[in-house]
Amino acid sequence: MNAPFHASETGDKLPALKLLVAAPRGFCAGVDRAIEIVERALERYGEPVYVRHEIVHNKYVVDALKAKGAIFVEELDEVPGDAPVVFSAHGVPKSVPAEAERRKMLYLDATCPLVSKVHRQAERQIEKGRHIIFIGHAGHPEVIGTMGQVEPGQMTLVETVEDVAKLEVPEGSELSFLTQTTLSVDDTAEIIAALEARFPHIVGPKAKDICYATSNRQAAVKKIAPASDLVLVIGAPNSSNSLRLVEVAERLGTTAYLIQRAEEIDPAWLEGVGTIGLTAGASAPETLVREVVAKLSEWRSVEEETFTAVEEKMVFKLPRQLVE
Repeated sequence: MNAPFHASETGDKLPALKLLVAAPRGFCAGVDRAIEIVERALERYGEPVYVRHEIVHNKYVVDALKAKGAIFVEELDEVPGDAPVVFSAHGVPKSVPAEAERRKMLYLDATCPLVSKVHRQAERQIEKGRHIIFIGHAGHPEVIGTMGQVEPGQMTLVETVEDVAKLEVPEGSELSFLTQTTLSVDDTAEIIAALEARFPHIVGPKAKDICYATSNRQAAVKKIAPASDLVLVIGAPNSSNSLRLVEVAERLGTTAYLIQRAEEIDPAWLEGVGTIGLTAGASAPETLVREVVAKLSEWRSVEEETFTAVEEKMVFKLPRQLVE
């Protein structure tokens, strides 16, 4: 049977576009939980519910919650004392809940439990007298939150292998390392190897800090990228895990673009392309995946196939205040 064709603007017939859709993709358990916390808080306490920082890094999700009555702010001093406030999935420094307690505010912590786990690990390493080397991206909310679990000077941030070579640590100090949860699995392995080579006695976490969702989405891209002429990643430009998916595809030699919505796709990208890989970062809803498929279908006949790297069944509990 001949492959289906769509006509181009010049009248030429275009071959069907093969679409390899990665699985898992999109929302992870931590993002599902964070969004549900805001929605349940709105149901229980009424409008408005304040959210400190974007609950997750996705404009579509943030705008949808705004439409339901959520108000997003950057700092607690923008929140009236009698209004409920939710802390984002990325986590916050200890000073933030401490300030909320001081003001007797009603607050809900939507920090992803896997980020909270890293926070507890940081506290334990400090209790054992170790200086922490933290692998992460400067300025990312998760990094700010994790480094804010300990006193200034107790944790040093490194972003690259080159940073490890230039690292200066307190003389005679015992060292440990932790990592941001949304990093590139491959890049992080290289940085850890550099740390262990330079500091043979450095102590790492018993289990890897990079979260299951980040690892799984990268593994799925590794399955589809080699068979694709182009990979599209749906996610926000400030979403660490989404940016890493682009990097994973590019490292395998496949051109990749980060897009927030279907409208950002340039039809010129499809010239000479027979197979597209499609995935979505952990903060992007499936609605946006379907939107992209629909847009591609306007230009070419699409044959969709799902590539599954691993099944995900993770679910996180909601805060007690919302289930009692």
